[in-house]
Amino acid sequence: MKTTVEDITTDDQREIDATPEARRRLPARGLVAALEVLLVAALVIVGWQWNEARNERDALLSEAAGRAEAEQVALDYALGAAEMDFRDLGAWRGRLTSSTTPELRERLDKAATSMEQIIVPLQWTSTAEPITAKAVTGPDGSYTVECFVSVRTTNAQAPEGIVSTATYRLGVDRRDGWTITEISGVGADALPDGPR
Repeated sequence: MKTTVEDITTDDQREIDATPEARRRLPARGLVAALEVLLVAALVIVGWQWNEARNERDALLSEAAGRAEAEQVALDYALGAAEMDFRDLGAWRGRLTSSTTPELRERLDKAATSMEQIIVPLQWTSTAEPITAKAVTGPDGSYTVECFVSVRTTNAQAPEGIVSTATYRLGVDRRDGWTITEISGVGADALPDGPR
C-alpha cells in the first residue's frame, strides 16, 4: 500500500480535528470535578451551620425551661410563705421552711418564732394569689427570681381585710433539686416577714 499525500493530509486533519475535542473534554472533566469538590464543601459547611444553629436553639430552649421551672418553684414558695392562719401555724412554718437549705431553714425558723408572737394575738390570716415571677439565670445552675404575690390579710385590726403585694427575691439552685438558697424582699435585704 502506497501512502499518498491525500492520505497523510486526511490523517493529519483527523488528528487536528480530534485534538480540540480531547482538549475540550479535559477541561470539562476538571470543571466537573471542581464543581463536585465545591458542592461537597458547601454541603459540609451547610451541615455544620445547621448543627450549630440546632445546638444554639437547644441551649436557648433549655435555658428558657430552666428559668420557667425556677419561676414556678419560687412562685409556689412565695405563695406558701404568704399564706398563713393563726389557727394553724405549723402548716405555715412547714411551707416557710420547705425546700430551703439548712442554713436558710434555721434563719426562717427564728423569724417564724418571732412572727408568731404577732400573728396569734392579731388573729392573722392571709390568702395569696400569684401575680408574676421573673427569673434571671446565674452561674452554675443558679437563678435569682423576683416574685410578686397578691395577699389578702384579715386580722383583729382589719377584719374587713387588706389587699397588698408581697415581693420576694429568691435564690434557687437547680443543681440541688431546685432548693431555695436565699430570700429577701425586692429592694431590701430581709427575710420574708409577711405582706409588705
